[in-house]
Amino acid sequence: MTEAQPENSVRVTDVYLLFAHEPYYPGPGTQEINTTLVAAASLLHPQVRQPDGARIHDRLTRGRDSGEIVPLATLTHELGGGAGWPQVGDWETVTTDLVQLVRAGECDALSLGLPSMARTLICTGPHSQVRAFDAAAGEFIAYGPAERAAVLAEVGTFLACLVAERDLWPGDGLLPSLTRPV
Repeated sequence: MTEAQPENSVRVTDVYLLFAHEPYYPGPGTQEINTTLVAAASLLHPQVRQPDGARIHDRLTRGRDSGEIVPLATLTHELGGGAGWPQVGDWETVTTDLVQLVRAGECDALSLGLPSMARTLICTGPHSQVRAFDAAAGEFIAYGPAERAAVLAEVGTFLACLVAERDLWPGDGLLPSLTRPV
């Protein structure tokens, strides 16, 4: 994952934002959805708080690899552990708006019901460790960057199957990005 990014670094459009949120059930008898992945361009949707969505889009697409899945926690890490969020935008409102867009069918998403440890790992920074107590073994187990990368690779596999059919639709009426002329 990228850490410091120069202001003039290249921006990539086919990047994805992965974030955890309050769980919901899309319908009776369905699995809990607690994590969502959207195309970066969904941040430019007019129903997403602006200019916050556009500023997060700018940050998300700067210096990334094509097809990269970027957890919100990675952006938080890059923003000094969250100290830089006030200058970028209100990520809580933006992600709430994105979940509402997805639920209303106003954009495409990969909606996931991640197990608790996988969800925890994408909610931590790229170099963080999470310790969990295994009661059966009577010991703590440490999960770190390798396990986080494995979760992202698994999400990437699901995404690859989805976008093999068609790209994720970011919605209609998108606003211009900060780097694209109006």
